[in-house]
Amino acid sequence: MNILRSDYYENMGLGDIRTKVEAGERLTMEDGKRLFNCQEPLAVGALANLVRTRLHGKKAFYVVNRHINYTNICVNGCTFCAYQREEGQSGGFVLSTEDALAKIDASPIAPREVHIVGGCHPRLGLNYFKSLLGSVRARLPEAVLKCFTAVEIAHFARLQGITTREVLKRLQSAGLGMLPGGGAEIFAPAVRERICPRKSTAEEWLAIHEEAHSLGMKTNCTMLFGHIESREDRLDHLIRLRESQDRSGGYTCFIPLPFLTENSQLETPNPLTGLEELRTIAICRLMLDNIPHIKAYWVMLGVKQAQAALKFGADDFDGTVVEEKIGHEAGATSEQGMTRSELEEMILGCGCTPVERDAYFNEV
Repeated sequence: MNILRSDYYENMGLGDIRTKVEAGERLTMEDGKRLFNCQEPLAVGALANLVRTRLHGKKAFYVVNRHINYTNICVNGCTFCAYQREEGQSGGFVLSTEDALAKIDASPIAPREVHIVGGCHPRLGLNYFKSLLGSVRARLPEAVLKCFTAVEIAHFARLQGITTREVLKRLQSAGLGMLPGGGAEIFAPAVRERICPRKSTAEEWLAIHEEAHSLGMKTNCTMLFGHIESREDRLDHLIRLRESQDRSGGYTCFIPLPFLTENSQLETPNPLTGLEELRTIAICRLMLDNIPHIKAYWVMLGVKQAQAALKFGADDFDGTVVEEKIGHEAGATSEQGMTRSELEEMILGCGCTPVERDAYFNEV
């Protein structure tokens, strides 16, 4: 049976949503609620795959990248975070510039993208980060440095007593090319108060990304889901990102991040099922009509679920990564890294065409 047949969606009361999706019309909050309440997640996935195919055909993108986490010492103490340590606590670390360069030198392939994030350390000043960026740029002049979440940018500004815009300008001069999307978590204030009360607000996060866009930088965006938030909270988050993109136009890729419960102090009353993960990814594709790419982040999803996500609206498989600490501290059981051939094999295995890209999604 053709799952996209009009009578199939009419029988589920979603005929008008199918018509909107086929016409490329924007979905509303109420449309999103109805998609979450649909009893057939495959029907939601088919609509998302229709959009994904319209945008990218059978292409599934990947990048040769390298993750570096420069410290796990953080003042925020978010209840969901298994990565954070207090200063002086056993297991805490701070990388020197030499440590970071050694990790880069140990990469199997020279990365096109270097992803650098860490905790909000109480004493690391802006000079540390400018030196880190400058050294990495000197070692890898062709790579795009995608570094520091909006939460880190806000923290640097507080430590230095300057504006977030000035922080962005100074780091951009030192080599910063993009911002990753972390730190968004979920925008709903009541949920944020429970899971990350010391972290930047949703308004601050959005404002910093829009500042970066105004300076000519592209950024990614994320949503952490499957903890204590409601489906309505997820939809609110997506709509706020969509509105931000309408204003500034600088988001390149959205990354849905399923909450990993294994090593977290946060109790989750309704842990995610695999189908709820995929349904949420599909709805992200359908709601975010102005953000071109949706990532199936295999580190958090696991490789097999990431493959399935490529049929539920996602078009990017992330990259080689090499070493990742934050998701694995939270309980991710995926490999630390993947080779180019392994990524291509995973993409081919679900009927897609692997396309290597750079950080800006230019094909290489």
